[in-house]
Amino acid sequence: MFSNAVRVRKSPPKQGWRAAVYALSGGRWNPGLSEAEERLREQLGKIRTPLPGPHSVVVSSIKGGVGKTTVTALLGLALAEYRGDRVIAMDANPDAGTLGDRLVGEEQASKTTVRDLLDHLDQIRSSTQLSGYTHLAGRLQVLTSEQEPELSEMFSADDYEAVLRTLSRYYEALLTDSGTGVVHSAMQGSLRHADSLVIVGAPTQDGASRASRTLQWLATHQDSQGRFPYRQLAQDAVVVLSCDRSSPYVDESVIREHFRARCRAVVELPADPHLSTGGIVDLDALSPAARDAALNLAATVAEGFQGRRTTGLAAHGFRG
Repeated sequence: MFSNAVRVRKSPPKQGWRAAVYALSGGRWNPGLSEAEERLREQLGKIRTPLPGPHSVVVSSIKGGVGKTTVTALLGLALAEYRGDRVIAMDANPDAGTLGDRLVGEEQASKTTVRDLLDHLDQIRSSTQLSGYTHLAGRLQVLTSEQEPELSEMFSADDYEAVLRTLSRYYEALLTDSGTGVVHSAMQGSLRHADSLVIVGAPTQDGASRASRTLQWLATHQDSQGRFPYRQLAQDAVVVLSCDRSSPYVDESVIREHFRARCRAVVELPADPHLSTGGIVDLDALSPAARDAALNLAATVAEGFQGRRTTGLAAHGFRG
């Protein structure tokens, strides 16, 4: 009855001079949140979008060297850090992928791989047993790829599906760092079970062209069994433009508008000194612009966790 009688209190600031003033005044003077804090609050609200069940996010590109693995690492770290449920990132690259190197280091990543899990998949009865085959990067669980080329190439769509079916029993958000060949067996498996798709390109002629071709291919093809068209997956995709490669001779606005007309959202990842080293990715070591972009990517992807038609895990009977 008297709900309108309660004055709305401004949220106390936690950063910068506003937080200092609030603390020094004992909370009596509250200048409110800055634009940066308001943006962060909005991003975190989206990142924490509830999931009705296991959700598969596939990160893909048909061109190597555009930052696909870096994008997967950033997305996984951001989702795991700010969500309350369980998040895992899997390297499904058949060419000895480097996701593990970027998240836990080369030596640690090679101790247990997806091949070890496959060899003992029928023995997994709990999340504790499963954790013996994964690695921890912050709050993100990581399943690394096999580094022996012969064994890595053997990773098939059936292998991927078997692993995904097990992971979906214990994790809510499942990220896949896929290979660069859309016709490879493992890549076909990841696309068939994808609920969301992230395509990585660059604001250059070749980087943008390859990302556009990926979208075009998806819009006109379906899974190998002819049951699931990829058209909706392409329309709902998020395109990431990795800006560590750029040129003053390229009109980046043309590239941005091209993708905005063909997918759900476009996110730009600025060049960053920490990421350019190729070492272990640390959210706290990013420049403010790169960290904001990582959170923006996670928020944009998480917006697709509800309210969109998918033909991924839930549609295929995973976890129940």
